[in-house]
Amino acid sequence: MTQHYQITLLPGDGIGPEIMAVAADVLKVIAQKFNLQIEFKTALIGGAAIDATGEPLPKETLETCRQSDAVLLAAIGGYKWDNLPRHQRPETGLLGLRAGLGLFANLRPAKILPQLIDASSLKPEVVEGVDIMVVRELTGGIYFGQPKGIFTSETGEKRGVNTMVYSESEIDRIGKVAFETAQKRGKKLCSVDKANVLEVSQLWRDRITQLAPEYPDIELSHLYVDNAAMQLVRWPKQFDTIVTGNLFGDILSDAAAMLTGSIGMLPSASLGASGPGVFEPVHGSAPDIAGQDKANPLAQVLSVAMMLRYALDQPAAADMIEQAVLQVLDRGDRTGDIMSPGMKLLGCRAMGDALIEVLES
Repeated sequence: MTQHYQITLLPGDGIGPEIMAVAADVLKVIAQKFNLQIEFKTALIGGAAIDATGEPLPKETLETCRQSDAVLLAAIGGYKWDNLPRHQRPETGLLGLRAGLGLFANLRPAKILPQLIDASSLKPEVVEGVDIMVVRELTGGIYFGQPKGIFTSETGEKRGVNTMVYSESEIDRIGKVAFETAQKRGKKLCSVDKANVLEVSQLWRDRITQLAPEYPDIELSHLYVDNAAMQLVRWPKQFDTIVTGNLFGDILSDAAAMLTGSIGMLPSASLGASGPGVFEPVHGSAPDIAGQDKANPLAQVLSVAMMLRYALDQPAAADMIEQAVLQVLDRGDRTGDIMSPGMKLLGCRAMGDALIEVLES
């Protein structure tokens, strides 16, 4: 029986259109193999949307995303828009998309692929076998708390204000996602906060601790964020699933990503309580190589796999994509960011062709 899905593609800026084209071609091949009928709709976000409409997230884009089964996002931003007012910057469009779709949970894996272990800046014995999932709260915390802004006092001195705030319900819902994610993995959950200094983190730790009895099969631990950052570099294999707030998760997930040697290899999923999720690579728009066929499309392709697994309930299709990536790496195909001696250097389009060749064989 054919299953029908509507997928919104948000190519965005920089290398986004190049890697999205590869991902869409891979998804078309997978759709044929698994008898899936996929309708693609393409919409604007970020700098491309600013240039076309003056807004980083047009209303039409958000509505198209809401009507989809899933959203595949490439990358946003670039030097061209760095000096715009905050409310007009590409990043504001991304925050608006998350808020507009109610995407409160970000899942970012950091898994060492055996073929790329030498690409890590850490010793092989430190990173071999690392498989971490960072669960980051997305719609609360200091990025959204009020009051916020730059204010001028009566003396004329400017003062920048951001407010870190979490409610019990916000902590509980991300905590449940984290515990349930840990149940599907190694049954270890580390909650990261700054409870020794911040009252908001004291509440965070209290609520996560109170959830623990509902998940007796999960080993729960707590770390302060500064210690967690150190431990990620010192002994990353101690971690399985990490849950933390918006700001700390933003930082720690990037640190975890670099354990793998290239941020260009890592996908992510942003999920809500209902409605479509957003699936995207963790890397940026890389405007310095945009249009040069140098981009690594593998994180975007692996984001397709996460979309198939978490949004469309097609785990076999997701597995096939992930295995194809491993096979391409096994035969020595590399883009510039993961290139090593003796390997074959491919451009973005050629890497996509190599994946399709494997999938169709």
